[in-house]
Formats: sequence, C-alpha cells, structure tokens
Amino acid sequence: MALNSMTGFARTDGSSAGQRWTWELRSVNGKGLDVRLRLPPGLERLEIPTRERAGKRLVRGNCSFTLTVLREHAATQLRINEAALAAVVEAMRLIAERIETAPPSLDGILAVKGVVETADAEDDEAARAAFDAEVLAGLDRALDALVEARAREGAAVAAVLTGHLDTVEALAKAAEANPARSVEAIRERLAEQVRALLDAVPALDPQRLHQEAVLIATRADIREELDRLFAHVAQGRALIRDGGAVGRRLDFLAQEFNRESNTLCSKSNDRALTAIGLDLKTVVDQFREQIQNVE
Repeated sequence: MALNSMTGFARTDGSSAGQRWTWELRSVNGKGLDVRLRLPPGLERLEIPTRERAGKRLVRGNCSFTLTVLREHAATQLRINEAALAAVVEAMRLIAERIETAPPSLDGILAVKGVVETADAEDDEAARAAFDAEVLAGLDRALDALVEARAREGAAVAAVLTGHLDTVEALAKAAEANPARSVEAIRERLAEQVRALLDAVPALDPQRLHQEAVLIATRADIREELDRLFAHVAQGRALIRDGGAVGRRLDFLAQEFNRESNTLCSKSNDRALTAIGLDLKTVVDQFREQIQNVE
C-alpha cells in the first residue's frame, strides 16, 4: 500500500437532463477528515451521500468539495393565466358596447401582457433520481482522481522521508564510531578531571571520587540512545513501505527521534559528538515537517 499525501486536486464534469455539472475537489493538510461542501440551492439532498463517499475514500485532510450546475437550455412550458384572460375578454366586451370595432384576433389577445405565462418545467422524480445518480457517479470519478493525486504526492514525500531516515542512520553510525566514545578516551578524560579536582581539593575522599567518576562515565554512555535511533529508523522504513494512513504514527516516531537526539546532545562530552547531535536534530525537524503532509 502506497504512502498518501493529504494534498491534491481533482475536477470532473458532465451533463444530465439538460444541465451541466462540475465537481472540484481540493484537499490540504489536516489533523482529521474535514469535508466542506458547497452545493447549489435545491441540491442539499446530495450532502449526505457526498460525505459518505468522502469518508470511505479519505482518512485525513481538510477538503473542499464544490458542485456547480448550469442549465444548458431552459425547459419551459406555456400557461394561460385564466384571471388575466377573463379580464381582457370583459374589457373587450365593454369596449364593444360603446363603439363599433372589429372582433379582436387570437394573436392580439395572446399578445396582451400577462395572458400567457412561461414557467420552468418541474422535473419529475425519475428525472431527479437520474440526475442525482449521474452527479454522484461524477463525484466517484473525482474522488478516484483525488486519491490518485494524493498518492502521487505521497510517493514524492516517501522518497524525501526515506532520505531523511538514511541521514539519521548515517549520523547515528558516525556517533557510534566517534573516537570520543572509546573506553580509553573516556578513561583519559575522567583521569584528567580527577587530577584537576585532587589538585584543587586534596582532601577529597578517593573512594567517593571513584564512585562519582563511575557515575559520570555511565551518564556519558550513549549506547542506549544509538540503539533506539537504529530501531526507530527501521520502524520508520517499515511504516513507509507498508503505507496507508500512517501519518500519526510517523509523527509519534518523529517525537521519539527528537527525544533521542536531545539526550545524545546532553550526554555528549566531545565537540564532534555534539556536532553530530545537532545535525541529528536538524534532520529530525525536516523529517517531522514532511510528515505533516502524510495522511
């Protein structure tokens, strides 16, 4: 299963029952799935099936779904305004009683404003159902395209994340091989510190001084931090390889990387080792930044 991004765009359009429709779907980063709909007036009935379809295909992301509908040609019908026609006929009768005039023609009567009205033909249930089915089928195609776009972006993000993990592993190996971690180097630094303390305060208890030296050496050991870094790298690669909605798990892993990097820096008693720790913190920050776009 591929790693998916939360960024994508898709558009589909079509026509049904004399109406052209267009879906535009956009998605960006989000903590959960938030779908905002913009439907034309009168099509509110499509909200529930639209949200259901989005929930089945998407796990996370701030999404904007917009449907626009435009009539290709107005389906109209003519209707006689009985009240207006009656008023015109009565007016003609009254005029005929007063003056001699030719009988009015049919086209003359129909030309009187208000006698004939036009109105949009109302869709029947079957036509409405067919329109809804066609529009929702278009939404399914748009969702397919959106998921595909998010997958393409996810593949690019996966490559970047893999590169960051490779860098973390390389830095951890460099820390592991750092000469300052050798027993001889630690012993020499401690011996120098002990000699300095004894020169400054000759009355120090040698036994207590030995215990403190052992404690300092133990605290300076970064073996556990290195082991956890290597384990986190392996886990990160597995999550990227398996794919799916792993954004939250990768974000937690980034926190663990950051914790180990901080600890390594705090334990370091060598400039080169500290520099490695700072580089680790930088690449972990970059890793976490990229993860914010993973579903």
